[in-house]
Amino acid sequence: MSQGRPLAAHLRLARTEGVGPVGYRKLLLEYGGAEAALAALPARARATGRADRLRIPPPDEIEREIAGTAAIGGRILVLGDPDYPELLADIHDAPPVLSVLGDPARLGGRSVAIVGARNASSGGARMAESLAATLATHDVSIVSGLARGIDAAAHRGALRAGVTIAAIAGGLDRPYPPEHAELQDAIARHGAVVTETPLGVAPQHRHFPRRNRLIAGLSLGCVVIEAALRSGSLITAGLATDYGRTLFAVPGSPLDPRCRGGNDLLRRGAVLTENEHDVLAELPLAPAGRAPFPGMFRPPPVRPGHAANAGAPGIPRPPSGPGEIRDAILSLLSFTPTPVDDLVRRCQFSASAILTVLSELELAGDVETLPGGSVILPSTVPDTGRTLERDA
Repeated sequence: MSQGRPLAAHLRLARTEGVGPVGYRKLLLEYGGAEAALAALPARARATGRADRLRIPPPDEIEREIAGTAAIGGRILVLGDPDYPELLADIHDAPPVLSVLGDPARLGGRSVAIVGARNASSGGARMAESLAATLATHDVSIVSGLARGIDAAAHRGALRAGVTIAAIAGGLDRPYPPEHAELQDAIARHGAVVTETPLGVAPQHRHFPRRNRLIAGLSLGCVVIEAALRSGSLITAGLATDYGRTLFAVPGSPLDPRCRGGNDLLRRGAVLTENEHDVLAELPLAPAGRAPFPGMFRPPPVRPGHAANAGAPGIPRPPSGPGEIRDAILSLLSFTPTPVDDLVRRCQFSASAILTVLSELELAGDVETLPGGSVILPSTVPDTGRTLERDA
């Protein structure tokens, strides 16, 4: 690891329930290192009255993960390491740790995501495979999620001519779907397989949004081929837009439900894509509108002539106690994701105060932070551990 930082301490902090990607970075900034942050967590949890919910992985559990990853030829990268992909590090909720099979340097190349329906049509799969193969000949890496349908076709096309990267939802040793184990091995030999999930963990519903975030964050652009109006592919497309990536969509028949999501993206301004030239002509050298942490949480600008009106909408109020801020935040949240910048705007407290209280609420298990910078009340439905995969 760079700067002499102990890998185990960073893994323990990243794997602590309730910390999350944004919380991880805030804790490092606040305490100056992973060891100091770990030492402070029990007192912070007691202050919220939720010390019983705090679970910091014990050192032997983390050492087993490190040794197991090395045993299968993998590596663990920590945010800030030289081999950590710069493009992914730019997003405000960049993963604190990545587990990688293959060459980590492959994660830093010029890349495009190709995503779409699991139940892809024959024509959609052909399009994905052909587009991926042709882009790969132009030294563009293809990023996808190893799912059935469009994802698998894109990976196979890229393997014919160049590099592909698979972002997966489970641990490196738990390929999903199982029939893609051989494909995952081929990708690891000729590209890279990457995940946030610890070794040995089977993919669950809650892991797939993280997988989608990796796909969007590792890519300069995202191509959607056959996606229903409510699908994981559109979640990936939305994250790509949030991260300032260029959005592409392949048009499809209005009579095919699998094409309605992509056609809707075209209606809203995605680049119409029929071949590799459409992608190469619009693919930037760097993403537009980068939002490095914590810039995306800037409070709204003060309107001229209203600086003294602390109660006006969009004007941060004077400092208040954590209890008042906590109550205001919780009153605005629901089971529908709420962007953090909306909370800043509506609560009318300072951005720094809101972020501090959100960190405490997340650690206590009272809120969950989602990829893309939104917050949601935690679901009351327990995770069953099922591995039912959403549309890629």
